[in-house]
Amino acid sequence: MPKRSDYLSWDEYFMGVAMLSSYRSKDPNTQVGACIVNDHNKIMSVGYNGFPTGCSDDEFPWAREGDAYDTKYPYVCHAELNAILNNAGANLAGCRIYVALFPCNECAKAIIQSGIREVVYLSDKYADTPMTKASKRMFHAAGVKLTKLEPKRSEIVIDFDESKV
Repeated sequence: MPKRSDYLSWDEYFMGVAMLSSYRSKDPNTQVGACIVNDHNKIMSVGYNGFPTGCSDDEFPWAREGDAYDTKYPYVCHAELNAILNNAGANLAGCRIYVALFPCNECAKAIIQSGIREVVYLSDKYADTPMTKASKRMFHAAGVKLTKLEPKRSEIVIDFDESKV
């Protein structure tokens, strides 16, 4: 009997882990996950967008508009930064980061400083914004490879039906 041919590629697998991580986000508008992988295809860390530890997601604002102080933007840690900070102290130099949404300029700085050498992303829907343009400028200057993932499948279904295990 030959082996299965419909198994996930490494890129689909790690992007799937990033996407699954995004389901932990409590943000009512945007859920993003990130997965950092070393050159041996070992997961080093994961993260998702949310408030810093100790800042209650019931007490801090989730609004997108209004006075900046009363919106989520000054408080939310993006998935990429959380993945970098959640790492258990291992060296991230040479790693790849998988993220559904192209990183903002603040995350780009953290990615570069941590030594991550490749960003694999699905969407670049904010490509024309100054912050994303700044991200790309820094990534190019620092020699970080940018790879838009073109998955072979449109979805991965996770079924918790124990009879199928």
